[in-house]
Amino acid sequence: MRVGILGSGLMGGKLGTIFARAGHEVVFSYARTKQKLEKLAREAKGKARAGTPAEAARDADALLLAVHWSRVDDVLKQAGDVSGKTIVSCSLPMNADDTDLVVAHTSSGAEELAKKVPGARVVAAFGTVPSEVLFDVFAARRKVTKPSLLYCGDESRSKKVAAQLIGDVGFDPVDAGPLRIARYTEPFTLLIARLAYEGKRGPELAYRFEWFGE
Repeated sequence: MRVGILGSGLMGGKLGTIFARAGHEVVFSYARTKQKLEKLAREAKGKARAGTPAEAARDADALLLAVHWSRVDDVLKQAGDVSGKTIVSCSLPMNADDTDLVVAHTSSGAEELAKKVPGARVVAAFGTVPSEVLFDVFAARRKVTKPSLLYCGDESRSKKVAAQLIGDVGFDPVDAGPLRIARYTEPFTLLIARLAYEGKRGPELAYRFEWFGE
């Protein structure tokens, strides 16, 4: 699969690296310097390279949107036409100082993103875990018991793409339903962040859902 990374900070950099190591073609884009993108591509190995957002989007089977909410409009502008693309978003709609959601309750960041790119297919995924746990999950991906990862979206083919990427990282994909369910998963992310960054046990945190009685 060809995966374009729009935003190469902690989440984008780590997920892009894992996608490349899982065998996907990856284009890292949208960082402060080209040198950072080139370093990510070198360290990811596999089929990874640095590029512009437009290059990342051009031939992508999926795009990972991993920028601060304040940068979404800018990166989308640089990416250009994303009609028909699957956009997997882990961008949480936080305010400038990351203290509160700027979209909540009656909508979600994922739904607002979908309005910005009406021709694309948006799936919300990966935002509900800290970046610090991603490499640990990938390293343990062959274990029988895997941590869960919620995702939601309105289009079945794009959800299958997201579920494959989630599985490739080492999570058990859990389909939470349509995109509007991001209204619940995005506040859930704040709970995860509190446990990860304000708790005493550190940010290497994932979660798992168990179904009994099946």
